[in-house]
Amino acid sequence: MNTGSYTIDILETCKFGLDGGAMFGVVPQALWQRAYAEGDEKNRIPMTARALLIRGHGRKILVDTGNGSKFDDKFRKIYAIEDTEKNLQNSLQQHGLSTDEITDVVLTHLHFDHAGGATTRNTNGEVIPAFANAQYHVQKEQFEWALNPVEKDKASFLPENYVPLKEHGVLNLLEGSGELFPKLFVEPVHGHTRFLQMIRIDDSQRVMFPSDLMPTHAHVRVPFGMAYDNEPLRTLQEKKHWLPILHEQEYQVLFQHDAFWHSTRIELTDKGYAPTTNIEID
Repeated sequence: MNTGSYTIDILETCKFGLDGGAMFGVVPQALWQRAYAEGDEKNRIPMTARALLIRGHGRKILVDTGNGSKFDDKFRKIYAIEDTEKNLQNSLQQHGLSTDEITDVVLTHLHFDHAGGATTRNTNGEVIPAFANAQYHVQKEQFEWALNPVEKDKASFLPENYVPLKEHGVLNLLEGSGELFPKLFVEPVHGHTRFLQMIRIDDSQRVMFPSDLMPTHAHVRVPFGMAYDNEPLRTLQEKKHWLPILHEQEYQVLFQHDAFWHSTRIELTDKGYAPTTNIEID
């Protein structure tokens, strides 16, 4: 898609699965199954880990990196990861790019399904930045949280995904909301994890990438939150703040984990804000 001064492509990094109950918190199973999908024999719902490739203003920007490939077979089985055909390297190659051509990596947050591909192992087994010529951008307070997480989300933070970035001097720590690149803004929210940064583009076409504030189209509706959220009530308030803006200013909302929908616009119904229809992104 073209926003005016940027082109945006969706990069599929893998398919995986997470527990449906954890993904929808207090929402009854009968409702989330109808809104999204049924779980498998282990109650895992189908998900995808998408990255965005944003090109413009002389930059090749990657937003998030998926689960990566440093995990072992046990990890793969737990999360039903399928990355043989669709992975980050293959997706970049399909768009005519190598990892060395990426100029910037913006990490919405440092959970393993978003930052796992930020680093890789070299031939000596050392963990190094996966994008040799890129600067990595993450919120300072998210990085500090990841170094000392609470028990609730400790399992989602794997230091090998982000500590090497600091050690190699490629980590740019941001402080709060603002314009990171021309017409591309970061907007921190805190309900899922402290200082998760959404990506907002204000161009001739407005785009929002809400990451785990609204990971699928089913999560657009205010009550549909995740048990993974550190502060569920704050997630509700953040959605109540942003949904009117997304609706009134006609943003196209891109979903990171939705196995079925790429993006949508927001409408106001008699039952509250809701997604309109799936908008495919070529």
